[in-house]
Amino acid sequence: MTAFLLRPALGDDARFLADMLVEAANWSPRNQRPRLQVLADPSLALYVSGWMRPGDGGVVAESSSGDRIGACWYRLFDSSKPGAGFVGGGVPELTLGVARQWRAQGVGRELLRGLCGMARAAGHARLSLSVDHGNFAHRLYVGEGFVVVASTERSDTMVKILR
Repeated sequence: MTAFLLRPALGDDARFLADMLVEAANWSPRNQRPRLQVLADPSLALYVSGWMRPGDGGVVAESSSGDRIGACWYRLFDSSKPGAGFVGGGVPELTLGVARQWRAQGVGRELLRGLCGMARAAGHARLSLSVDHGNFAHRLYVGEGFVVVASTERSDTMVKILR
């Protein structure tokens, strides 16, 4: 496995987070959408629009050569403008994206663990997410302690208790 490091996400990482949102949205090789289409979708754009707002937090993975290879971040939403994995006010919803060539090398797991630690340190008791049925990341989330709290025809909403 190639070495990589985690660091806190910064305001300057906004474009990279958008890249990782596109990676996350295009998890299925059979259903690929162009970057502009993903970022023009209001239900997806809300995860990166205006990054970094108060309450946002995240971690970025960098290869040993300094290239950014993945990111995991959270945002707070309220019931008037919820994200797909919204479970309640004050519960951050996370997004995880890893560059295709770095998948299945432990990057996503380390990003997820780093973000959970960051959220716990910030005083959050839970994290939520939404994951499409069939997405290979579902196994990662279950393995890291997330449980399904709601399900639709298309996706599961999952929550992890941090304390």
